[in-house]
Amino acid sequence: MKNTTQKIVLSAMLAALACVATMVVQIPSPFKGYINLGDCVVLLSGWLLPPFYGFLAAGLGSALADIFAGYIIYAPITFLIKGLMSITAYYSFKKFSSRVLGGIAAECIMVFGYYAFEGVLYGFIPALVSLPVNAVQGVAGLILGLLLFNLFSKAKLF
Repeated sequence: MKNTTQKIVLSAMLAALACVATMVVQIPSPFKGYINLGDCVVLLSGWLLPPFYGFLAAGLGSALADIFAGYIIYAPITFLIKGLMSITAYYSFKKFSSRVLGGIAAECIMVFGYYAFEGVLYGFIPALVSLPVNAVQGVAGLILGLLLFNLFSKAKLF
């Protein structure tokens, strides 16, 4: 992607999609978080944008969803975790040419990032309950992200 305007527009679109995808399906988790479909857009941000733009699109869109949904305490850590997921997806794909490996690495950041955050908030033993819940979200995000990427590729959108 050569044009800065194109990068900004795509970043804004993906941030909005991350926010909407996160808010459309919200299944409460054992703590004050929730399972959602936003990870597929977070991964797309990493696969379609340069790192800085992907970080902002994934982080802002996901953090805004937390704010709008009333999970304000999660917004700063969500911004960081989702941004890092996007960067991980980007660099893993560049290094290994595998979206699957990059997606798995990115989802591990999400699972263990939220575990660490919830461990600080609620204690590390109780926070173990969130690991399988977030892992399910990660698997769903990876599968949907790969499907969406393939659809976009076939449609030659990017």
